Amino acid sequence: MQKSLYVLSKGVLSQKENTLCFQNEEGKRFLPVENVKEIFVFSDVDFNKRFLELLSKNKILLHYFNYYGYYMGSFYPREHLNSGFVILQQANLYQNENQRLDLARRIVSGAVENMLKVLNYYKSRGKTTSEGIKTITKWQSVLPEQKSIPELMAIEGRIREGYYKTFDCILENPDFLFDRRTRRPPENALNSLISFGNSVLYTICLSEIYKTHLDPRIGFLHATNFRRFSLNLDVAEIFKPIIIDRIIFSLIGRKQIHLNDFELETGGLMMSEKARKTYLAAIDKRMEATIKHRNIGRSVSYRRLIRLELYKIEKHIMEEKVYKPFVANW
Repeated sequence: MQKSLYVLSKGVLSQKENTLCFQNEEGKRFLPVENVKEIFVFSDVDFNKRFLELLSKNKILLHYFNYYGYYMGSFYPREHLNSGFVILQQANLYQNENQRLDLARRIVSGAVENMLKVLNYYKSRGKTTSEGIKTITKWQSVLPEQKSIPELMAIEGRIREGYYKTFDCILENPDFLFDRRTRRPPENALNSLISFGNSVLYTICLSEIYKTHLDPRIGFLHATNFRRFSLNLDVAEIFKPIIIDRIIFSLIGRKQIHLNDFELETGGLMMSEKARKTYLAAIDKRMEATIKHRNIGRSVSYRRLIRLELYKIEKHIMEEKVYKPFVANW
């Protein structure tokens, strides 16, 4: 079975025939290339052209993050499922203001429904999330009235603000208070966990887009501009509440990550290597976990759900079937 490879320590990635080799001060580790689906690099790692050629030949994406865990970019091998017709249709829809707004609104609606699913889940377990549910429901009702992408994103921002304010009620942990959403650098441990998890999810979505006919540079909610990729950001919005946020609540609730796993440095809040390993292992486990999909009648993994979401967007673009976002059914 293919697995994601996470590199958290300094070393060298190289090619040994048809095998990936990672070498550091602890020694060498060999991995058959067919067992690797993608590589995440979180430390200073050297590699050469031959190594990249091996990744390209085997259609393996490499995502790299800086010292503080911020996403920096990806090695995106030459697309092997390119369809000029699909990309033209994707671009045409983006340029049609009404069609783009309709699809962007559907994406936001899916994200909001999944936020409400999370809050209602914890409400049923005695957490005081009612005020957050009330706030989100109020702003949700005006989503159809928004006449432009900036207006839609402004309402989405208010909804997410109300959603994040419930995190303290769910966690009930003074070491992990939300306060307010901060990025680059995150100002506290909870914001650091949110940013790190979201960045990893963005790259997972990018890896799944690579396996479709879609172009990751053309998003609909997030503007297509000089940013390298935007469609992955769109799709991640739908899954962040039910994947990343649920993982954060679980890690803190089970005391698998503690406040002393973080240290404030000049460039931001640093998470320890041990905490990152714990977090990434939890993401891996969740991505491979399966749920019964009510529409196709069988169990699929969360990673597969992301791919299915992309297929639905592609069908919407091709005018084969109107897109309906995935909403959790717990």
